[in-house]
Amino acid sequence: MSANTWRQPTGDSDLPSESGPAAPSAEGAPGAGSGATAVIDEPGRPARRFWSARRIPAAVVALLSAAAVGLLLYDVVSVRAGRSAMRWRRRLAEELATRPLDDIWMIVGAAVAMALGLWLFLLAVTPGLRRLLSMRQPTGAPGTEEVRAGLDRRAAALVLRDRAVQVPGVQSARVAVGRRKVKARARAHFRDLADVRADLDTTLGEAVTSLDLARQPTLTVRVRRPKKG
Repeated sequence: MSANTWRQPTGDSDLPSESGPAAPSAEGAPGAGSGATAVIDEPGRPARRFWSARRIPAAVVALLSAAAVGLLLYDVVSVRAGRSAMRWRRRLAEELATRPLDDIWMIVGAAVAMALGLWLFLLAVTPGLRRLLSMRQPTGAPGTEEVRAGLDRRAAALVLRDRAVQVPGVQSARVAVGRRKVKARARAHFRDLADVRADLDTTLGEAVTSLDLARQPTLTVRVRRPKKG
């Protein structure tokens, strides 16, 4: 498995190098003649994205919360023991009691707190790991019920770029792979631009299909001549 792919749990499957479906055998099932287990894709199964562990934000929030709660608890215990409260807590209580709600610092503090809370909420309800594209989950093969495979977007872009530069007339190509769109830009130094674009549409369309992504992205191809001079 390449360094740009990730799956959960581990399994053995490689990115197909040839576009298009496999040729059916005499029995009508792909790969039946070679003794391989037939794998059937289930189109109705919804694609599940990989969820990030959010270790860094969780660690930062936990450390800051522990520090703030520990300091406040220490001050409360000191007051219960007969000592005076810390200056910062007395000043904070005085400011909160005397400042009106329309004060600029009150508005700024509320806006910062709301933005921080919204950021933490979005981290909690969104999966993250946007660089990983979920691949289709095969069915019909034993032991694949819990197998989930993901393809790195940069690896997918590299595969599609290599396919694009193999088209006759293409001098260079750039491919950007998103979760819903694939954008390809190519420069053709000979042949008609319409012919090069048609070949690129066919080649990249087959290449995108061969990636076996759970959500098939739409393909956009742009071809132009290289700049003179």
